[in-house]
Amino acid sequence: MLTTRDGVRVLGATDLDAFLALARQDPVVNVFAIHRAHTTNLEPRWLGGEMWGRFDDGRLVSACHVAANLVPVQASEHDAVAFADRALARRRSVSTIVGPQSAVRPFWDRIGGAWGEPRDARWDQRHMVIDHDASVEPDRRVRISVRDDLDVLYPACVAMYTEEVGVSPEIGGADLYRARVSQLISRAWSFARYDDGGLVFKAEVACATPDAAQIQGVWVPPARRGEGLATAGMAAVVNLVRARIAPVVSLYVNDWNLAARNAYERVGFRETARFATVMF
Repeated sequence: MLTTRDGVRVLGATDLDAFLALARQDPVVNVFAIHRAHTTNLEPRWLGGEMWGRFDDGRLVSACHVAANLVPVQASEHDAVAFADRALARRRSVSTIVGPQSAVRPFWDRIGGAWGEPRDARWDQRHMVIDHDASVEPDRRVRISVRDDLDVLYPACVAMYTEEVGVSPEIGGADLYRARVSQLISRAWSFARYDDGGLVFKAEVACATPDAAQIQGVWVPPARRGEGLATAGMAAVVNLVRARIAPVVSLYVNDWNLAARNAYERVGFRETARFATVMF
């Protein structure tokens, strides 16, 4: 039987300090998990799932966020296999497995087909970081979204998600997704540029801590691509986020998306890790 001193167990509020100390070993890569810990206090009812911890001689050595997203935290290959063994004892409830390649790959290799065939698997994603203001001139027309933007912004968010993920976010409920977009606006985590009332660039902060913020949802309408809107827009987002939210800005991008990678590199992002994502 697994015990607190050795093995895997569900973490709770009393483990918060130990979890944060673990995750802050890499506060940028682990920004999502740290954000979730701060906002939920590791309580399962607020997590919508569980945070698992693996212990070695009573010391927390790795963790795994298991809710809609399964995200390993400071997990070695050995840790990932231990989490996979625990996962095999339950039905799949997660829609996405995402995190460093070095943990996601052995987790998936261990769990095999027990969770069914994934809809998509992206094994080579570049985790990129910038810790200084943008290296190119920002687009001064990019601004923080406001409530009145929602009717124009929301369709762009749906289009971006559908293009990137391959399914519409409205499948799970349009009202729920619209509420998520509204929440990002209310947090001042949504950024966009409009021309003559039409959206031509957007991006959001997905999660943030005092150390780092992670960007998601970068999108330019197909008819406006190739004009440099993404580069100048991301330059503006980086400067706004660093001034208002966190000193380090991160994101991850598919290896094959050379246009996006080149735009981010021009802004000043540099690769610091490789991620992988498995989607159901």
